[in-house]
Amino acid sequence: MAPKSGGSLPALGGFSAARSVLSHAKSFLDAAGSVHAAPQSLWQRAHEQYRWLQEQEVLRLLGQMPLEKLREVSSGQLRLGGLEKAGRRSVGDVAFASLEELQRHPGIGPKTAQQIRHAADALAGSARKKAVFRFDADRPDEAQKQLLSTLHALEVAEREVKELGQGVHPLTGHVNGLHKQARRTGSRVRMFFSTPRKKSEARQALDELANVLRGPLAERTFAAARRFGEATQTDPKCLWSDYRQRAASYNTLLGRVTGERSTDSTRETMPDEIQREISATALDTSLLRVSLRGYQEFGAKFALARRFAILGDEMGLGKTIEALAVLAHLTTTGRRHHLVVCPASVLVNWSSEVGKHSRLDVHILHGRDRDEQDRRWMREGGVAVTTYDTLRRLPEFRQVRLGVVVVDEAHYVKNPGAKRSHVVAAQVRQAEHALFLTGTPMENRVEEFKQLVSYLQPDVARKIRAQDALMAPEAFRRTVAPVYLRRNQEDVLTELPEKLELDDWVELGDADGRTYRKAVVDCSFMAMRRAAYAPGTVNDSAKLDRLRDIVEESAANGWKVVVFSNFLDVLESVRKVVGPSSMPPLTGKLSPEAKQELVNKFSSHDGPAVLPCQINAGGVGMNIQAASVVIIAEPQLKPSTESQAIARCHRMGQTRKVHVHRLMAKDTIDQRLQEVLEGKTRLFDAYARESTTKDSNTAATDVTTVNENLLHDTTIPIDHRIVQAERQRLELD
Repeated sequence: MAPKSGGSLPALGGFSAARSVLSHAKSFLDAAGSVHAAPQSLWQRAHEQYRWLQEQEVLRLLGQMPLEKLREVSSGQLRLGGLEKAGRRSVGDVAFASLEELQRHPGIGPKTAQQIRHAADALAGSARKKAVFRFDADRPDEAQKQLLSTLHALEVAEREVKELGQGVHPLTGHVNGLHKQARRTGSRVRMFFSTPRKKSEARQALDELANVLRGPLAERTFAAARRFGEATQTDPKCLWSDYRQRAASYNTLLGRVTGERSTDSTRETMPDEIQREISATALDTSLLRVSLRGYQEFGAKFALARRFAILGDEMGLGKTIEALAVLAHLTTTGRRHHLVVCPASVLVNWSSEVGKHSRLDVHILHGRDRDEQDRRWMREGGVAVTTYDTLRRLPEFRQVRLGVVVVDEAHYVKNPGAKRSHVVAAQVRQAEHALFLTGTPMENRVEEFKQLVSYLQPDVARKIRAQDALMAPEAFRRTVAPVYLRRNQEDVLTELPEKLELDDWVELGDADGRTYRKAVVDCSFMAMRRAAYAPGTVNDSAKLDRLRDIVEESAANGWKVVVFSNFLDVLESVRKVVGPSSMPPLTGKLSPEAKQELVNKFSSHDGPAVLPCQINAGGVGMNIQAASVVIIAEPQLKPSTESQAIARCHRMGQTRKVHVHRLMAKDTIDQRLQEVLEGKTRLFDAYARESTTKDSNTAATDVTTVNENLLHDTTIPIDHRIVQAERQRLELD
């Protein structure tokens, strides 16, 4: 526990007041010392806790190896009958037995015991290379909790030390010196026997000490120590909740602690000169609030080094974070204006990610405030986020020099004749850097890919030939290496958690917004939950638009998708939007045999497919492990309902990770329900932090009209609470 601040300083004028100042100084020294020493000690503790958990994973792997495995790695014949008769069935049963223990079994002499020992050591060494510990939020235990708690405290400690800066060290020395000089002022006896000069010096030191301790840096140090102390006492439930929301941050920090950084295998095929160029590129992350994984740092440096590039990492690897790293770095170099162009379905997510993971100012050039935000961005700088359609209606940014243009879902500009393509190309031409993001594997769409490259590096585009992608893939990769970087999950496998979870926030438009408002007017809780899908088309439903994007990217990667919803009409809308790739819905009306037959058909289907599932029908007792992507169409009333559904598609130890997308609409029942289920107000990430998003976007402040006391009044049924809260927010009551 970090030391307390010691309270405010009293006015000087007596021994009691002097002792209070001296006590306050001692508290300051303890506070500064605890914060300064914390990172190193926590780093060591986390490393030890990780190694213990890693060793448990090794034991688990050895426990799964049959005893017969010893023979496969032994140079001679091994007699294992005595071990088997004694009930030792796995390598784990003998892996750590001493030679003396082994020789107690019939038929095992010194030579055989030595052979068994060598074979077991070899298998244990192999297991250690394969063993990868990952947090499992679905199966939390004490050892995981302890490591998670240490990492949380370490994250806070490192942040506090960084924000305090170097000034705290000389201040600590100064306070320590003044404290020693002023110490006699707290003792009547010492002051009585002191010379007039000593008394004067001590009182002067005390006065200066009091002034120093009232200074801003001292107060910041006390505040840092207080926050660190609170971090060490975090409730386990809050820890796991935080992990579920920020798994990438925790796993990245763990990778730094253990030294197991990037396993990016794509570097092996990248030309040496480009690797050298990337290695020589500095990356300033001071404006980021998130730690980068090793491969993400490499991706950001690639984009900076190449200046005009395509980042094609597979879904779930964090392309947005890599783009944010580029935006943040360029801002530190004096570039003030940056532009992000994206589909409307991810506009809210971009606003959220910029505010959540960086200290950059964000301006949303969309909707009613578009022109006002445009002028503010032009005047103040920052990151402007807009959609493809809105970009066409904005005045050209002739007055500013764009530091970087980030084009998300870049395949939207694959058609050279489209108006949006011309507008984006114009922005790229006047920017110092441009970064296209797409999770679609471009090797399978060479002509589209060539068109994207032509916007960025025309010389490279002229060298791209469609036949190379099919007949000479190595030559194709070398050709596009100056402009294109793509990593799959397999390339960075050890850096990823078992599940990749993402909250996909959307903002309702006119049609779905009207439908939702009518449901609130009618006080229909169930209609409110599914109103976002009621229009039934991607043009009128923000959720269906985002769902289609996820399904299309999944199909391009060859992945199968399961969509869970509580409502049959939502599943029907999903089926219509997805089209031929959709299976018939798996609903509670089907017999157990029909359900299993449908799952078998989905699993054995050659190529991508989509299975719409009623969550209570497909979420219990069914195994749908062919799916790589899970979409939760709307938040469920019980978190366990979602967890059970996801578990049907996710099994421990599988190589292919499972992507979980939760589709949620901002300022609707989705947000209210999540706030209630978290047990506290969980404001939408983009607006929960102190950032210019809140100040620059009037829509951002809508959440302040929510009656939080009503939301958390457990004497009222949850559906009544949420309906009443939404009616008040929309000023219907």
